[in-house]
Amino acid sequence: MASSSAPLRKLVFVTGNQNKLREVRQILGNVVDLEARPIDLPEIQGETAEVSADKCRRAAEVVQGPVITEDTSLCFNALHGLPGPYIKWFMGKLKHEGLNSMLAGFEDKTAYALCTFAYSAGPGHEPIIFEGKTDGRVVPARGSASFGWDPIFEPEGYTETYAEMPCKLKNTISHRYRALEKLQAYLQTLDN
Repeated sequence: MASSSAPLRKLVFVTGNQNKLREVRQILGNVVDLEARPIDLPEIQGETAEVSADKCRRAAEVVQGPVITEDTSLCFNALHGLPGPYIKWFMGKLKHEGLNSMLAGFEDKTAYALCTFAYSAGPGHEPIIFEGKTDGRVVPARGSASFGWDPIFEPEGYTETYAEMPCKLKNTISHRYRALEKLQAYLQTLDN
């Protein structure tokens, strides 16, 4: 944790997603002075780390300062990692039921959630990547449908989907938490 006497590191999180912003603030607590900016950036196609790094480079130029970006994937093992970084678009078109239907012909319903944060100290600084992964399985939707694909992802070792879990629990086991834990540790090394 950051020292209470030291000023908090200012950091811009490029997102317009209020659910992501809420989770990031809950997980990071008062380690950084986090400002959210919904900057519309072109998104390249590729693996999650490539997408995050490119988005972070562009965001640092726009913000002209320290910035984090995030990219999330839901990867079905039976489909060799698809929909992966394209989950947002699949979710928008197919909804929860359609995502489940994609696995109808497969016995393997396992999946993993992958979150990639990219941090840049500012323009001209190469982004640093922090990934978090949570294994689980795809199930018929259960719980609140207010946050993306949370209702269909049941983390390994649990009988609840992300959507059914209290935020406090989800924020200690999620892919986002695991990536942010690494980012937080890195930011703390900058203060030493």
